Amino acid sequence: MTTIKRAIVAPYDKTQIAELARALVDRGIEILSTHGTAKVLRAAGLKVIEVQDYTGFPEILGGRVKTLHPKIHGGLLGRRDDPEHVAQMATMGIHPIDLLVLNLYPFVETIARPGVTLPEAIEQIDIGGPAMLRAAAKNHPHVVPLVDARDYPEFLRRLDGDALDPDYRKGLAAKAFRHTALYDAAIAGYLGGRDLPAAFVLAGERVEELRYGENPHQRAALYRVPGGKGIATAQVLGEGKQLSFNNLQDAAGAYATVADLPKPSAVVVKHSNPCGAAAKGTLLDAFRGAWEGDPISAFGGILAFNAEVTPDVAEAIAEPGRFVEVIVAPGFDPAALEILMTKPKWGKNVRLLACPLPGAGGFEVHGLPGGFLLQEADGKATQTSDLKVVTKRAPSEAEERDLVFAQRVCKHVKSNAIVLAKGAMVVGVGAGQMSRVDAARIAVQKAGGRAQGAVFASDAFLPFNDALEVALDAGVTAAIQPGGSRNDEACIRLADERGIAMVFTGVRHFLH
Repeated sequence: MTTIKRAIVAPYDKTQIAELARALVDRGIEILSTHGTAKVLRAAGLKVIEVQDYTGFPEILGGRVKTLHPKIHGGLLGRRDDPEHVAQMATMGIHPIDLLVLNLYPFVETIARPGVTLPEAIEQIDIGGPAMLRAAAKNHPHVVPLVDARDYPEFLRRLDGDALDPDYRKGLAAKAFRHTALYDAAIAGYLGGRDLPAAFVLAGERVEELRYGENPHQRAALYRVPGGKGIATAQVLGEGKQLSFNNLQDAAGAYATVADLPKPSAVVVKHSNPCGAAAKGTLLDAFRGAWEGDPISAFGGILAFNAEVTPDVAEAIAEPGRFVEVIVAPGFDPAALEILMTKPKWGKNVRLLACPLPGAGGFEVHGLPGGFLLQEADGKATQTSDLKVVTKRAPSEAEERDLVFAQRVCKHVKSNAIVLAKGAMVVGVGAGQMSRVDAARIAVQKAGGRAQGAVFASDAFLPFNDALEVALDAGVTAAIQPGGSRNDEACIRLADERGIAMVFTGVRHFLH
């Protein structure tokens, strides 16, 4: 393995770079650097050779071309164990470069700035940096690539102990390729816009290993995509135990649901399905309504709010007989945090996630053996203007509000899905059934006497009128569904015979 005699030190993120460079100089290693980093190192009293002095070619095109030169890439790519490589390098005056300390322009941070323009983003697309990293990583038996300041101490320890072994080098090479892959994925995603691309690049940086996946025998980890926003980037408050795979899945579903509801609203999710949801005049009333939707299922569930959690809401959550695993909201009042983390017996275990509400749009990825499926996220939220009255009776103003509310919740229930709601509060949910009539029966059973005067929502058209009949027998007064079945007329006739209002939306919301 190659002894390190010469290094290029030119990271954009200069965290701990002067300290590392001093350690290299103290060990007799020559440092090459680009102009910006050279200024920093010279200010620290270190001797540095600028790349343009080494190559004899100045930086040009406003800094777009600095390191794209044979003396740089030959020094990185030349194999020290190949006599032809060694001879060519000697003939051309190319010195071996044994260490590359580099990370890339802040493209992700740039595009995250409000109002950033396309030309501004393009200028943060690094060209020379990825080329050098790929060269060093390819030639890792002879060149060490360092892309992360957190790796500097271990590198120096191994350097002093002559322990830059093949496995260590290969691990750093893999990290360098991951670094450039994440970078390229962010650029491709930004420039690609909303089109379904011919090739889709999905890259994420591991945040942490989870305790396990859906079950204890499955390994799992949390990853963040470059520039991503959402549950994966939420601020975790409190001292609760580590979030699990299932916690994160449910928190994402709960937050997506509450984001579709008017403010202030609350949602309770259990096993990927909303079991309670309410939109009320205050967040406290919304919480109480969501919990009462199905208090048995709500125990140990995930809570989501679309407004800051206030102390009165925290006091209600902490009442005896309640227990929640995770609470996610745009923010938490400091007094509410204190209550939730100290007052209930389970306060030390609850996970509190502060996260901006998710926006509509983007893509969803679903894994398959040998590949994956890609689709646009379902960004459609039912509006009053979407409703087409198909029965003799039109819904009342109150029924119309409940129909829109119920359909927005139904969108987030696993198909086949039926939701019953009354007073902007879910009173019964039938989720994930193989037949729609069974989903209706479960929703009615959950609602009990509360089905009387409620509205009925279906995520897809009613293939027969049996599900509607189950709901009518329980006392619902209005129904909402996409329509489009061959049996639409039979359903409309049944609704007219029973004197209820029914509206079609024309939009299906399957969730598999």
